[in-house]
Amino acid sequence: MVSRRAGRLRRSVLGLGALLLALAGGLGAAHADEKDPGEIRFSVTTATPEGPDERRIFDFVAEPGEQIQDQVAVSNHGAGPVTFTMVTNDGIFTPMGKFDIRTSDQEPQDSGGWFEVQPTVDVPAGETVIVPFTITVPEGATPGDHPAGIVATVTSASTAAGPGVGVESRVGVRVNLRVPGEVTPSLALTDVKATYEPSWNPFAPGSVRVAYGVTNDGNLRVGAEQQAHVSGPFGIGDTTVDRGTEGVEELIPGTSRSTAFAVAGIWPVGPVTTEITVTPVPVSTGGAVDVPVEAPFEPVTVTVTTWAIPWVQILLLAAVAVLVIGLRDNRKRKKQRLEALLAKARAEGRAAAGTGDVDQEQGGATAPAPTAPATSSAGSTDRGDTAAGPDAPSSGA
Repeated sequence: MVSRRAGRLRRSVLGLGALLLALAGGLGAAHADEKDPGEIRFSVTTATPEGPDERRIFDFVAEPGEQIQDQVAVSNHGAGPVTFTMVTNDGIFTPMGKFDIRTSDQEPQDSGGWFEVQPTVDVPAGETVIVPFTITVPEGATPGDHPAGIVATVTSASTAAGPGVGVESRVGVRVNLRVPGEVTPSLALTDVKATYEPSWNPFAPGSVRVAYGVTNDGNLRVGAEQQAHVSGPFGIGDTTVDRGTEGVEELIPGTSRSTAFAVAGIWPVGPVTTEITVTPVPVSTGGAVDVPVEAPFEPVTVTVTTWAIPWVQILLLAAVAVLVIGLRDNRKRKKQRLEALLAKARAEGRAAAGTGDVDQEQGGATAPAPTAPATSSAGSTDRGDTAAGPDAPSSGA
């Protein structure tokens, strides 16, 4: 009986589980199949006249006055047709170190204005359209790197931002353009600062926080290989840190990047010298063209000094000094209290002894005198008394 009930209960639980799984699967499938008909999804890639190719970026070298012709592929991955606006502009880097181009409301100041491309392109749903473009290098173009980008943009309504507000979405391809001639790979260090950060453990060293800016003041895009050398007086805590190009993997001409890091193992023993050296290094972005650079890549060095004051150790010594002084004063007060108690006890002892002597002297003065033989009155027949008189004859009479 119990076995049959257990079997029915097991079958009921399994059936309920299968039902829940079926419902969950149906909801998941419905969610997976559901698409937003207004969603715009698209991509822009390098291309040949026949279609997208394997290049990741455009990498060109062109003399002043020369023209370059190429094309991009604009693909619409959405559910409806889209009209895209084609935009070109100068290349920039975001504060996070990502390549981008100037926004649409900013006029190009360099190679972003050297492009000719159709203003718009209509791309049906699920289709790809090849868009040709031409770059004409001006006659007076300066030697060096002139980064730019070509993007497709579309503006869509944003309900989250409020009515009447549009959101511009843009996707594009980077364009590296180098004009041959005398190139100068050069970096500058700015706002170099070093701050000592002590450890709260008085028996452990602290660290030096180093911050600085790196500016590409040459005409060639480069990375910045960085080295920090930190040393206390007489070489105490001498430490060298090689950072490679961390944080400054690429700088295009005229741009800057800020970076910061900590150098550990520095003891607070007074003035600490921090020497920062950055060296420009060639940058590879995966382009097809590799132009050798004959110019030297010269390092630049800046030295700053900061004071590493042992505040934690000073506080510890002050606490120890207060503790020692407190213990000494406490011992002194105990000794003084004991001496006072001993002096009081001696005084009380002397006082008690002095009171006993006085009482004994007073007792001897008032003690009764020994009883003397009584004298008889005149006419007494006592011989002793008769013999004692002054007129009595001596015994020899």
